[in-house]
Amino acid sequence: MAPSVIPILLLFLTFSSAAPTANWWDPPSRPTPDSFINVTGPPFLNSNQAASPIKGFIDAHNHPTSSWAFGGRLLCGQPFSTSGGISTALKDCPEHYPNGSLALFDFLTKGGDGIHDPVGWPTFASWPAYDSQTHQQNYYAWIERSWRAGLRVMVANLVANGVICSIYPFKDPAVGPGCNEMSSIRYQASKIYEMEAYIDGIFGGTGKGFFRIVKSATQAKDIIAQGKLAVVLGVEMSEPFGCKQFLDLPQCSTSQIDKGLDELYGLGVRSMFLCHKFDNALCGVRFDEGTTGAAINAGQFLSTGTFWTTEKCTGAQADNPISPVSAQQKQELVAKLGLPKGVKMPDYTTAAVEGSPQCNVRGLTTLGEYALRGMIKRKMMVEIDHMSVKATGRVLDILQAEKYPGVISSHSWMDLEWTGRLYQLGGFIAQYMHGSEDFIAEAAKTAELRAQYDVGYGFGTDMNGLGSWPAPRNSSPVVTYPFTSVDGGSTIDRVTTGQKTWDFPTDGAAHYGLVPDWIEDIRVVGGQSVVDELFRGADSYLKTWGASENHLP
Repeated sequence: MAPSVIPILLLFLTFSSAAPTANWWDPPSRPTPDSFINVTGPPFLNSNQAASPIKGFIDAHNHPTSSWAFGGRLLCGQPFSTSGGISTALKDCPEHYPNGSLALFDFLTKGGDGIHDPVGWPTFASWPAYDSQTHQQNYYAWIERSWRAGLRVMVANLVANGVICSIYPFKDPAVGPGCNEMSSIRYQASKIYEMEAYIDGIFGGTGKGFFRIVKSATQAKDIIAQGKLAVVLGVEMSEPFGCKQFLDLPQCSTSQIDKGLDELYGLGVRSMFLCHKFDNALCGVRFDEGTTGAAINAGQFLSTGTFWTTEKCTGAQADNPISPVSAQQKQELVAKLGLPKGVKMPDYTTAAVEGSPQCNVRGLTTLGEYALRGMIKRKMMVEIDHMSVKATGRVLDILQAEKYPGVISSHSWMDLEWTGRLYQLGGFIAQYMHGSEDFIAEAAKTAELRAQYDVGYGFGTDMNGLGSWPAPRNSSPVVTYPFTSVDGGSTIDRVTTGQKTWDFPTDGAAHYGLVPDWIEDIRVVGGQSVVDELFRGADSYLKTWGASENHLP
C-alpha cells in the first residue's frame, strides 16, 4: 500500500534544500513555510533488549486519517500535503467560505449557527480549537512535537461510517471510495503509508522519519529503541467487512469475515473494533448519551431498520443511559436526518424515570464470535470499547477460556467493573483525553489495580474523532512555559504555527501538538505520580501485544 514513485519524487521537490543537520531529529529538508514545534533537546532513546522496560507515552486511540473518511469533507484540512505543504493542508473546506454558514456538521455538533473564520493557515483565528469537531488536529508537525516530548506509541485508527457519509451532503471527489466502509478503510491505509513516506522525505530519505508504521511488537521495540514513534494501525468502523444487520438479519457470511480479516491484516492492521455506534451483525453497541445519542440512534435506524432496544441490566455493569428526547428534538432529528415519514423514535423516558440501569438487548452474535476467534487466530488485538455490556461479557468469557491477553480498552468506553478482569487477562487500558482534574480523578479509581498488576496507563486522544477535548484551564496552578519533558532531556516552549501561538491555559487542547502541554497540566494539578504511570504506558501496551503474538492455541 506504499505510494507510487511519482508522488514521492514530487514531494521531495517541495522541500527546502537546506544542508543536512548534525542531529538526526532535526529535519534537513522541512517544507517552507511550516510549523515550529519549539522543542529543543534530543529525543530520549530506549534499549531494544526484551528485559528493559520501555520509557514513553502511548496514545492508544487517535484518528490521523479521518479527513479522508465520511466522504472527505466532514472534517476539514489534512495532516500533510504533497502539493502546497501547510498552506494546502491546513485549509478549511470550500463550503465553509466565506463565513462558515454552510458548516453543517459544525453547528450540529458545536451548537450555534456554524459561523466562523474559515481561514486556517496562517492566522488560525477560529480553528483548530478544543471544541471544534470539524477541523484538522493531526497535522504531521503537531504529531512531531508530541513525539519529541515523549510519545513513543500511537494507535492510528482508520475510521468509517457509511451512514454519516451518505447523509452528509458535501463530498470530496478526490477521495474516491464513496461511502463503502471497506473502500474507505483501504483508501485511508494508502494515505497513512503516504504520510509515512512524506515524513521520511522531510527527514532525509526512506526509513529516516520519526513516524514509523509497525506490524509487530518486536518491530515497535526496535523503532522505539531508535528514539522514534511506533505507529500501530487499528480499525474503528460501524460495519466491518459489510457485516451489517437489517431487521436483525445478518448481511454477511463467515467467508466474508475471513476475507475481510485477511485483507485488514495484509494492510498492516493489528487491532480493531467489532462494532462501533450501530448494532451490526457481529455485536450490539454501548449507547451514546444525550442529543448525540439520539442522532446516532436515528442513524442506526437508517442503517439497520431498528432503533436501540433496551432491557433491565442483570449484572453490576450497565450501558450508557439513553437520555430522553423531547418531541421537538425528535422532530428536528427526523427532519435533519431524513427519517421516513411516520417513523417514531422510541421513548426511553420510563426507564430513565424509574432509574433502573438499562442494557442493550443485543450481545455478541454467532458471527461476532466467529470474527473474534478469527482475530485471535491472526494474533490481532480486540478493542472492547463501544461494545454493549452483554457483548463485552461474552468476549471476556471467550478470551479467558482461550487465555488470550490481546484485549484493549482505549478511550473510556468500557465499564469500570471490567477493569480487574481485563488486567488479569494481560490486557491494556487507556483513558480518554479528559481535562486534567477529571483525568486524575478517573485514574485514581483504578490505581490500586494497576499497582496490583504492575502495569502502566495510557491515554486516548481520539483527535479528529468527532469528540471534544480539554478546555482552557487558567486557574492556579497553571502550565508555565518553557517546561521540561518528563524524561528531563528536552525543553518545551509554546507551539507556533503561522501567526498563531497556542497556550494551554488559554487555548486548551486545540490540536495534537498540545498533548505535551496537557500532560504538563496533569503534572501541575495532580503531581508526578499519574504522569509516571503514563510514562510506563508504551511498555505495558507492547507487553500486551507481544503476549498476544506469542499466544499458543
